[in-house]
Amino acid sequence: MRSLDIAGTGMQAQQTNVEVISNNIANMTTTGFKRQRPEFQDLIYQNLRRVGSNSSDTGTIVPSGAQVGLGVKTAAIYRINEQGNLQQTSNTLDMAIQGNGYFQVTLPDGETAFTRDGTFGLSADGTVVTADGYTVQPGLTIPPAATSVTVNTSGQLQVTLQGQTAPTTVGQFQLATFANDAGLAAQGDNLLLQTAASGAPVTGNPATTGFGTMMQGFVETSNVNVVTEITNLITAQRAYEMNSQVITAADNMLSTLTQLR
Repeated sequence: MRSLDIAGTGMQAQQTNVEVISNNIANMTTTGFKRQRPEFQDLIYQNLRRVGSNSSDTGTIVPSGAQVGLGVKTAAIYRINEQGNLQQTSNTLDMAIQGNGYFQVTLPDGETAFTRDGTFGLSADGTVVTADGYTVQPGLTIPPAATSVTVNTSGQLQVTLQGQTAPTTVGQFQLATFANDAGLAAQGDNLLLQTAASGAPVTGNPATTGFGTMMQGFVETSNVNVVTEITNLITAQRAYEMNSQVITAADNMLSTLTQLR
């Protein structure tokens, strides 16, 4: 009774689908979050009669054959890197990227991580850091005597010092892009790591060719569409129920066989 196993794989696939949808909905207010979408593939087929085989000694060929599918599997869970909306916060160190690129962050072990979350702050020595205290590359420091801080669309960090009227440039934000953004590995805490699938990062200044611009006083919101996710959730739930009905029908068929006298 193949249908028991086939429907079982269908229920497992829809369970994965619901888990992805629930993670999207859970992160609908997470800064810089990118929604995900599962991709499924059919499993191998069992040939009851192979297509293209000879059906007689005269060379006649079976036109279609007979194949029975053995279910479904999860092939991938893609990250949809669509631009989220920009929300104004008026916080001086909140930064958003309009277009391509990731902020680069130095982790405690020295490894470089990448993020779209630009909710930055200052460490005790004035270094620009993430909400977890990780240094934002290339290591930007704001002098204690600064009376105002400005970041232009090109990522130049400018401050106005006491007793001065003209702003002074004290640093330059840099962004990183990848040939395959979907190949980055999510690590939690809004951080992504480079992998062999993503390729090596290409770094450059904002507002240059291939890189987005920076917006001070804004953050990028999640790109999750709640209406779409709820619709997908209902579809996944109904698909799960239909697979369970197949298992019930197969069980009834087996029960009929065992009751034969």
